[in-house]
Parts: sequence; structure tokens; C-alpha cells
Amino acid sequence: MAMTLSTRTALRCSLIVAPLLAGLTACGGDARSLSEQPYDALEHLSFGGAGGAAEVNPDDPLKISARAAGARITDVVATDSAGRRLAGELSADGRDWRSSGPLTAGVDYTVQVSTENGDGAPGRGEHSFRTGSSEADRVDVTFGPDAGTYGVGQPITAELSEEVSGTAERAVVEAALQVSSEPEVEGAWHWVDDKELHYRPREYWPANTRISVSSQLAGVPIADGLRGGEAETVELRTGDRVEAVADISAHTMTVYQDGEAIRTVPITTGKEGFRTRNGKKVVLGQEPNVRMTGTSIGIPAGSAESYDMDVQWATRLTWSGEYVHGAPWSAASHGSANVSHGCTGMSTENAEWFFDLIKPGDVVEHVNGDGEDMAPFGNGFGEWNLSWEEWLAGSALAEQGDDHAQPTAGRLRPSV
Repeated sequence: MAMTLSTRTALRCSLIVAPLLAGLTACGGDARSLSEQPYDALEHLSFGGAGGAAEVNPDDPLKISARAAGARITDVVATDSAGRRLAGELSADGRDWRSSGPLTAGVDYTVQVSTENGDGAPGRGEHSFRTGSSEADRVDVTFGPDAGTYGVGQPITAELSEEVSGTAERAVVEAALQVSSEPEVEGAWHWVDDKELHYRPREYWPANTRISVSSQLAGVPIADGLRGGEAETVELRTGDRVEAVADISAHTMTVYQDGEAIRTVPITTGKEGFRTRNGKKVVLGQEPNVRMTGTSIGIPAGSAESYDMDVQWATRLTWSGEYVHGAPWSAASHGSANVSHGCTGMSTENAEWFFDLIKPGDVVEHVNGDGEDMAPFGNGFGEWNLSWEEWLAGSALAEQGDDHAQPTAGRLRPSV
């Protein structure tokens, strides 16, 4: 077959290149295929401290060392069963790696190690172990409220069994307390004190929201001698959006359901010396009948302001004794004057209607009054009187600049 010029040129080039390629593939062990599989690094590693037993002390560090001559560690990824990564430091020569913080107690760990041998060949190895219990004090968590259906203003509470005060330590706790909802909302935790946190969304919960509250704190190191303890998951939901706005100056209360005004009723509120607090108050509970006495709020028995009476259809707003309730004895003042000792009084019929509609977690707001403002904490749930920026100021994660938002029995001291 006759060859064209281009064919002869291609053949000549191939005859020149082929010996070169043959020489390359015939070279010694320094050249390796790009598809070479990493060798098993576990044969060249030793695991000390937390890595040296089937169930180990979480208070001991995890130590990894390269045993083979010339070998070095290039990377270590250690994660527990919840996906939390264990921080650590690699020595300058790559011969040793050591965890820089305590391990989580009572969990499984997986450690993936990358190495190089003396010839530069890559190695891979995976090591697993389980941590045991720790002698550190435990921070158990109790979530509130109990499972059930609540109003759209209901905050979530977390009570700790031990005090946690430092910002870094609080951030560890806060990050482990999980609130998820359907639909998702933006929300955050706020530290009330060293043993109590409250969680609320940026706005009220949507109506008919499902909420799950859980903790991933168990076994997590918080501070020296202090680790996370147990917590039971709580499932909640919200019902219809019910709000009441009590205008103290106008002596009326308007009730809204899902944004629509459904009834306005005449009321009386606190008189001089017993002014009703201004602000938003989350309903704490309800009592169809309750005995109210002046002595329970510091009024001396037998004085001109003393009272002792049975009250019907009482909806509690504060632990100090503010209620919405039936007050037939002051019927002449409903809609025209404020004559109570701090409660919001109305006719027995209207109080029963309100009692049947309202539920814990719904919001009652008092406006246009001369009383003090409702406190955010300590006398019930006044969280909604804080702006979102003020709320975030109580988050340890926000203080650290981390991602704080998640896509989501008090004493009876009644007054009349």
C-alpha cells in the first residue's frame, strides 16, 4: 500500500516516541500509576490515650503517632456519632497528632487518618472506638412547657441542673439545645440567668405549628469538670392565633382570632395604687374557680382594701396575681372606671366566654395605662416586650458572632 506524506510522518514520529515510553515504564519503583491505591495506614500508626481501648475515658486526650520510619501524618478527621468534629493539633514534623479538647462521653468515634510513607506514597486508615462515662458533674436539662397545644406566644424554657456562666461555656450549651418547627421560623435562645434559658421566635409562632425541642448536650464537655447530661425531647404544637388587647384608658378589651376582631367587651382594671401593668403577657394557666385574698398581695387583713372572695373564670397572666376574670361586684364600673386591685374584671358571661376561647400561650396586651411595664422575666412570660435585637443580646451564640437563629409551677398570689 502506498503511503502518503502524512502517513509516513506519523509513522516516523511513533517509532521515535515508543522507545521513550518504553524506557519510562521500565524505570524503577519511584514512578507509580496515578490510580495507585493508598496503603493501609493503620499498620503504621499507634493510638494512645482515648484511642487505645474498646471503651475509653473521655477525659483523656486522643493521641496518634506514626510508627514507621520516615512516615508522617498528613490529616486527621475525628468525629463522634452526632457529627461533631474533634479539634486537634499536628506536630511540625507530622509524626504526632493530639486532640486539643476533651472528647464527648458515651458516644462512638470514627477517626480517619491520612499518611505518607518514606517514599511519599499515600496511606489511609480508619479507627473506631467508644467513650465511656465521665466523673465530671452533669448539666441535665428540663424543657418546658409539657407536651400539648399552646398559643402562638408560648416561649420554650430550658432549666439547667448546674450553673453555666461563661460566654464560651454558655455557647456550648446553647448550640446543643435544638428547636425545630414545621413550618420553619427564625428563633433564638436567651439566657435569663446562669441556670435558665428561654426560646422564642422573632415573631409569634404561626398558627398550627408543630414544634420539637431536644438536646444534643449529653456527654459534651462544657467546662473543666462539667459535662452535658440528659434531657427528654418535648413535642408541642400551636392552635389558632388568639390575642386580646385591653385598653386601660378606654376600659375595653378586644379579642382577635386569626387576625379578626371577634368581640369587644367592657372591662375594669387596676385603680390608683394597684395599677395594671402595661405590656404583653402570655397566658400562664386557667382556673374556673379561685379564692383571692388581699393578704396574698401584701394587703393587711382588716384594712380598707382587704378582700377575701371566690372568683370565677380566672385566666392567669402573672405569677404575682394578675388575672382576667369575672367581677360581677364591679359591674357598674365595667367600661367606665378602673376599680380593681390589678386584675382585668368583666361580666361573668364575658369572662366565661373568654375562658373557653383562650389557652395557655395566648397573648393578652394591656395598653394606655399608667402602671409599670411588664417585666420580660420573673413574673410570668413577658418575652414579647423585648425587641428582636434586645432578645438576641441574651444569646451567647450571638455574642460570639455565631449563627444563633434556628429555622427553627409558679406561686399563686391572686389579686382582684
